Amino acid sequence: MHLVNAYSKHPTMDCYLKGLKFMFSGLAAFPLTPLKNDEVDEHAFIGLLKRLVEAKVNAIGVLGSTGNYAYLSREERKRVAEIAVQHANTTPVMVGISALNLRDVLVNAQDAQAAGASAVLLAPMSYQPLTENEVFKLYEAVTATLSVPLCVYDNPGTTHFTFSDELHGRIAQLPQVRSIKIPGVPKDPQAAVERVDRLRALIPDHVSIGVSGDACAAHGLNAGCEVWYSVIGGLYPEIAQSITTAALNREPQEALRLSQQLTPMWELFARHGGSLRVVATAAEIQGLADSPCLPRPLSALAGKEKEALAVLLDNLGLA
Repeated sequence: MHLVNAYSKHPTMDCYLKGLKFMFSGLAAFPLTPLKNDEVDEHAFIGLLKRLVEAKVNAIGVLGSTGNYAYLSREERKRVAEIAVQHANTTPVMVGISALNLRDVLVNAQDAQAAGASAVLLAPMSYQPLTENEVFKLYEAVTATLSVPLCVYDNPGTTHFTFSDELHGRIAQLPQVRSIKIPGVPKDPQAAVERVDRLRALIPDHVSIGVSGDACAAHGLNAGCEVWYSVIGGLYPEIAQSITTAALNREPQEALRLSQQLTPMWELFARHGGSLRVVATAAEIQGLADSPCLPRPLSALAGKEKEALAVLLDNLGLA
């Protein structure tokens, strides 16, 4: 039974719908899944979750790219989902279920729902290049089995699949689809608005548009995205909250000013092929995770690069 149908005769249906709106708006923070001796470091992970709960983020996203989902076994992913739900208190938890084949996606979805996830996140992972029809059928098959909402994870840098807006429009009509996590928007304000408006015209009103790519988050929120799916928010939720609040309160210049203060961090993300290595190193520097905390063969920054990051964190007031 789909969750909406299950709640349709329940007196708290309005609360459920408000909960969906809260979850798929504002700041969704994606924490690192730290490892220790090649196993999930549950103690460190719980510590990261507590920071997000205390910061009152709108939602916690686990087992996304920053959550190292592609490197973990089914049992490890299941345990991460259980820990996240147990320690999130009332904060909704969205769990990544992506895998290379549909069979494993469906198993991951079952595990996430059994753990009590409020929603799931799905990217079209593949070794062989996927066609649009194959991607649509993936989401069609998965949403037919779900009793919780789904967020479409559009991450071409990792999946090497590029969604067309038309495909997003088709997928957004499927049951349980409630949000689309798009890559960074153009930094030109008008171009960003046009990009978001093109997508908005093709999807239902109940499906939110969320921006990822932290360096472009303020631009995306200013352009009409309703939620920031944030990597930096998973480690430093306060500054991410400030940027999000400014943008959603229609203070675009303030949102941009706050984001621009983090330009050295955004530059580090770009220099190191994404945010994961930088965020993992920051967590190690601040004693939030033991070193090394990444799944091998990945490695965090070391030597002078690590020392420079420590100085940067101090200069930004994040240390």
